[in-house]
Amino acid sequence: MKKSYCPIDTFINVVKGKRKATIILHLFQGEKRYRDLVKLLPDISERMLSKQLKELEADLLISRTVFPQVPPRVEYRLTDLGKTIKPILKEMYKGGMLFEELME
Repeated sequence: MKKSYCPIDTFINVVKGKRKATIILHLFQGEKRYRDLVKLLPDISERMLSKQLKELEADLLISRTVFPQVPPRVEYRLTDLGKTIKPILKEMYKGGMLFEELME
């Protein structure tokens, strides 16, 4: 997480990226396995999904648990910090819906 000149920019830099906000929104519903996220986000490659998950983990918004079994099972969940941004993302979602209505 890199601090910007403006706190708004800092926030946007953390959640911007290929479907990061959508990943977070899915995790608001509860922990998800990697395969679940692949199914929920069919429009991005697995390579890009892995990259976004690693960045969200590095920014302390999600945590990753690896279960030692064959095949390996990996689960992702929101951290306490990740849970705090729920109201902000919900409002961004509403704003997106408003703009989509205006585009029609």
